[in-house]
Amino acid sequence: MTNQERDVEAETVTLWRPTGPEELALVEASGWRKWPARLPDQPILYPVLNEDYAIRIARDWNVKACGVGYVTRFEVEKSYLDQHEVHQVGVETILEYWIPAEELDAFNAHIVGTIEVIAEYN
Repeated sequence: MTNQERDVEAETVTLWRPTGPEELALVEASGWRKWPARLPDQPILYPVLNEDYAIRIARDWNVKACGVGYVTRFEVEKSYLDQHEVHQVGVETILEYWIPAEELDAFNAHIVGTIEVIAEYN
């Protein structure tokens, strides 16, 4: 099965990720298809399940840290995500997956379609 056929047939889950300009440049360099390797002080990728939560992080944290914050949206195969626990890290709408750095290649292989920027804050 080709990637395009898989993209059409897979049942997916929509995820969001707030990000800064450096990480976004690496996503763009990948053709908008994968998240870059984690830095030593970033052992986990935290995609979130709620657009509002992603907006708050991009607007309130990324802007302060980097001068600009982006919200991205992408689809991941549900069958892959079913292997991972959803973590609630605050009130009931603050939900995220914790993808260890050593699993990032597998995670990226299960992204369906491309990663898109849906909002920018500065």
